[in-house]
Amino acid sequence: MTQAVRKTGSQAAPIAPRRPHSFTTHGIAITDDYAWLKDANWQEVLRDPAVLSADIRQYLEAENDYIESLLGHTADLQKTLVAEMRGRIKEDDSSVPAPDGPFAYLRKFRDGGQHEMFGRTLRDGGEIEIVLDGDKLAADHKYFKFGGSRHSPDHRLEAWSADIKGSEYFTIRVRDWNTREDGIDLVEETDGAVVWNANSTAFYYVKLDDNHRPMQVWRHRLGTPQADDILVYEEKDTGWFTHIHESASGRFCVIAGGDHETSEQWLIDLINEEAKPRLVAARESGVQYSVADRGDELFILTDADGAIDFKIVTAPLASSERANWRDLVPHRLGVYVIDIELYAGHLVRLERANALPSIVIRDLGSRDEHAIAFDEAAYSLDTMGGYEFDTTNLRFSYSSMTTPSEVYDYDMATRTRTLRKRQEIPSGHNPADYITTRIMATSHDGAQVPVSILHARDLARDAAAAVRLRFLRHGDAGVILRQPAVAGRPRLCLCDRAYQRRRRQGLGLVSRWQAREEDQQL
Repeated sequence: MTQAVRKTGSQAAPIAPRRPHSFTTHGIAITDDYAWLKDANWQEVLRDPAVLSADIRQYLEAENDYIESLLGHTADLQKTLVAEMRGRIKEDDSSVPAPDGPFAYLRKFRDGGQHEMFGRTLRDGGEIEIVLDGDKLAADHKYFKFGGSRHSPDHRLEAWSADIKGSEYFTIRVRDWNTREDGIDLVEETDGAVVWNANSTAFYYVKLDDNHRPMQVWRHRLGTPQADDILVYEEKDTGWFTHIHESASGRFCVIAGGDHETSEQWLIDLINEEAKPRLVAARESGVQYSVADRGDELFILTDADGAIDFKIVTAPLASSERANWRDLVPHRLGVYVIDIELYAGHLVRLERANALPSIVIRDLGSRDEHAIAFDEAAYSLDTMGGYEFDTTNLRFSYSSMTTPSEVYDYDMATRTRTLRKRQEIPSGHNPADYITTRIMATSHDGAQVPVSILHARDLARDAAAAVRLRFLRHGDAGVILRQPAVAGRPRLCLCDRAYQRRRRQGLGLVSRWQAREEDQQL
């Protein structure tokens, strides 16, 4: 390949050559000078990167070499930062065991390891059994990534998936907990997720098509070849994505389909394999919903009827179409209902108002509600789910810009909480060394924007202070939603170098309504 170079000081930047390629889409003629950078055989490249066109590979390697030459002088700083960040990580960490029947399941890492291990203990504690060791599984491969892992309802088997080529096609295998050996089952080209049927003889999965889109749901019976699998559901809209998960009670496999603004869900009975998928409510453009089940009733989180910040409705399982939806938690403008978790006796909702999250619990018998209280001015919350439906225990995580992550078990009946884990930082961390402030700043349009600022306590507040502000625009809404006021370990390293962080108003931080109002003004 012949390529031009652009001089940047003493550096030579590669310039991709122009190779005009003309085509027509929707009646419009388009010429793309760089279409050659997309391998015509890209589907096969996903499965085997070694078949990437030689000229594309050569150009990409030239780009990588150029970046390396530009950043070469920062090599020592990079090593220093990595060492500091690793020093804040407890490498032999493990998750809090999640109870399910006689066992409690967990994920664990070893010191110096790169991949997680999946294991379990007896419900009340004891020796950890490891069924999957990611480091050992990865030893014979240049690339390895877990897709998922899920134990069977009878606790005998573990369905797990991995990608060993970097293709994001995950192959599902089934391992015996007693022998620690995989069986003959091999299910390829999936998205990695598995939902078991009730008697642990089969599982459901999503198969990716040739364009890497998740469009089909299949059922695989243990001990049979993939060629004999049964197609259960197929999405016809190529603009949609299809995923599966177990319902709140464990009674159904939920087929969740949708795009960025519309969704539709179906329920597969995990006891009766002969039953066809049941439609919850037909798709309507611009309407999103997700469903949880409890007996003969469905609880639905939706933005229907103009509920831009979402509301919660209920519907009979037997007739769940839109006409039968009834408001349980009405829409409240400016209060964004992010997610719900449903249990046998309680409904939990995670919501956000004025950039602060809250966990609100409703007793489904008495209908009384209460929110879990927290002391700090700015913080992050998340509910963590679990395997058990008939329980009063809610597990959630808490962190702030000064407080590393903590995991609590909360008894929804007695309203008491138990600290189960506090993130350890081996290099040491004293929250008192940092200051978090929360202010309201006035935007150009008069809107009040919540701003959380983290800095070292000894930072000199003057014009000479090395301050870096990070601005997030509305286009980063998906990022904003997952970047509340948390004390990420890398951020503390940067904070020690006088780093400040500004949280911009957007989707999920204040409310979807306020985000839309500002978009309209812009």
